[in-house]
This record gives sequence, structure tokens and C-alpha cells, in this order.
Amino acid sequence: MGEILYHFFVYPGLLFAGVIGGLLAWFDRKVTAQVQFRKGPPLLQPFYDFLKLLLVKETILPARGSRATFLIAPILGLFGATAAGTFILLPLFNINIGFEGDVMVIFYLLTIPSLTYIIGALASGNPLASVGASREMKLIISYELTFLLFFAAIVLKADQHMQMSQIIQMQAQSGPFISSLSGVLLFIVGVFCIQAKMGMVPFDQAEAETELSEGSFIEYSGTVYALVKLTRYIMLFILPALLVGFLISGFNLSGTGIIWAILKILAVVLLMTLIRNTNPRLKIKQAMRFFLIGMNGLAIVAIILTYLSL
Repeated sequence: MGEILYHFFVYPGLLFAGVIGGLLAWFDRKVTAQVQFRKGPPLLQPFYDFLKLLLVKETILPARGSRATFLIAPILGLFGATAAGTFILLPLFNINIGFEGDVMVIFYLLTIPSLTYIIGALASGNPLASVGASREMKLIISYELTFLLFFAAIVLKADQHMQMSQIIQMQAQSGPFISSLSGVLLFIVGVFCIQAKMGMVPFDQAEAETELSEGSFIEYSGTVYALVKLTRYIMLFILPALLVGFLISGFNLSGTGIIWAILKILAVVLLMTLIRNTNPRLKIKQAMRFFLIGMNGLAIVAIILTYLSL
């Protein structure tokens, strides 16, 4: 029990994933600043933001709605992200205590943060938050099917193994999945899915600062908003790590392999950052069409190519 709690709360769970996610958030903001010809924030700015919300800013509860649900939702979202991150990172760090079928557990755990954003927004009683929740629901309906097809294709490429560590081991023996045509298509699908899960442009309709003033999170402040921030930091690390584990052979944490592991994560985050800085926000119907037709079609083609061993 002590080992499980250590993995969940310290390494590679809550504390470790939160710190690395904070550093990646700085990297994302720094690249964004360079694209926009600005200097950008200092290295520790994401941690300053988190600590200010956690320790300094007042937590204001909405006058309407369900206060208990409003407060519990960010806690559940943080739990989902941390649990998913633990299952993803343990095999990547060669701590093989997973089980057959943990891939599907990861899939369901990764849906929890998005669902809690909806629950918290609806519990706030704010009409703008409700609009944001409505948009988030439509996005989930769109990209979760694509994400499920992405997982299904990975399982097929791994000879129907449904354990994260086995998927990584297969790539260590026969080469990364991304070296095949179906792997390249799945990488494209995966990048856009995690872009939507992170609520990054062009899929930030649920927040849309210029339209909804943060939408789903408009009523959050202080400590509870700090938990939302921490959840975002963790997701910014574990989602690219999932993509690396599924398609790019995972991590080799020995010698120069450590540098390659860092570069793999940075490359995925850099790609996501460039996408969000070079594309306008889509309308919600455009985003739904993009996933339901375009990305689903691409995922199905990848599945067919996988059957053909391509």
C-alpha cells in the first residue's frame, strides 16, 4: 500500500507530474512568446501562478448553483489526471506493475478531467459557464470516439496486447510504430486528440476568452482554480508521454536515452504549441465536423493499414 501511495502522490504521480507539467507550461508559453516576438515569462512563472492562486487569492463561491459540487469537481479532475498519469508513466519509467487491460483504464481515466469541467461549470449557476459546458460536451462527443479509435488501432498494432508495458516492449523489439504509414496517420490523429483534450486552440471553444471570459472556469478562483491549473499542468505532460509511449518507443532512461526522452516530449509539446499559435479558433460545428468526419476517417484508414501490416 505504501508503494502504491508513493507512486500516486510522489513519483511518477502527483508531485513529479505536476512539476514536469509546470516546466512544460513554461516551455509552451516561452515558445508562444517567441512566435509573437515577445520575451516570455521566467522559468518559474507557472509555479508562481499556481502558488499565488493556492495561497494568496481568495476562493469566491458562486451565490447560485451547488457549492459542494462546484468544489468537488476540480478535486475529481485532479484525481483522474493523476491516476491516468501514474498508469502511463510507470511503464515508461520501467516500473512494470501494470496489468492486462490498463490501456482501457487509462482511456477512461483521461475522460474524467473534461467531465469534471462540465460538472463544475453547470454547478456554478453562471450562464456563460453553462455555454462553456455545452461546448465541452459537444467536443467530447466529437473527439472521444476518435480517441477510442486511436487506442483501438494501437492495440491492433501491438498484436492485441492491452497493457502499456507490453506495447512499449514490442516497439523496443521491432521498432517504433511511427515508422510505419499507419503509425504516421495515428500520430496525426493522436496530436489533434490531445490538442482537443487540453482545450488548446483551435479547440478552445469551451473557454474562448474573448467570447465567454474563460467559459467553464469563469467562476473559479483561488485554491479551487489552482487545482484546475495543476490538472492542466499534469495533462500537458502525460498526454504527450502517452503519445510517445504508444508510437515512439517510450523512454530509455539510461545514458543518452534520457536526453532523447526529454527531446521526444518537448517535440510533441512544441508541435502542439505551434498548432495553437498558427490556427484560429474553430466554430464548434467546424470542430465537430473535423473529428467526426476527418479524424475518424483518418483513424479508420490507419486501422485498415494496420490489418495490411503497413
